[in-house]
Amino acid sequence: MNSKLQHIDQIPVAPGVSGAELAAQLLSAPEALTGLTMEEARVVVRYMTPRFFPANTTFIREGDAGDSGFMALLIEGDVVVERVTVSRTEPVTIRVLGPGSLIGEIGLVDKEPRSASCTAGTDVWCAILTREGIETMITRDPVVAARLLLGVSANIAERLRDTNRQLKLYARLATAMREELTSVSTPATQRPVGH
Repeated sequence: MNSKLQHIDQIPVAPGVSGAELAAQLLSAPEALTGLTMEEARVVVRYMTPRFFPANTTFIREGDAGDSGFMALLIEGDVVVERVTVSRTEPVTIRVLGPGSLIGEIGLVDKEPRSASCTAGTDVWCAILTREGIETMITRDPVVAARLLLGVSANIAERLRDTNRQLKLYARLATAMREELTSVSTPATQRPVGH
């Protein structure tokens, strides 16, 4: 398959459906959390380019700072998001994303290294929006660009809230484990009565 297509309409989708229209539908769907109307999504899609990734291709690498200025709208296929966590050398799967998912949004707004790796679990078609594309959109279609960036910010904020919930859970588990270890390792003669 050709990964050098020039227009979203060239993405092979169902007969009678254009790639651009499918991308706009996915981008404006409630699950995308962008808050864009269909018309606004069509404007955004005009600034996107198609990209194909064969199965098992890692197209975003955790820690990579070289090519971080883009986000992708997953049109077709599945993407595995992985991260190397503390005290591990092998990545841990964070989530598996399907069509309509936004990938790499943080890279669109900052210039920091990628925070996770993304690997095509199947053959994947994406619509890519680069930092240059969003900058052009800000100049030419500022209202749509602002609404998109608000939606992207909402996605990032939701993931941050989710991470905070996970950290609270891990902290409670660590406390419970520490208390259990303390009670097991304390000799019976030193334990308070009733334990």
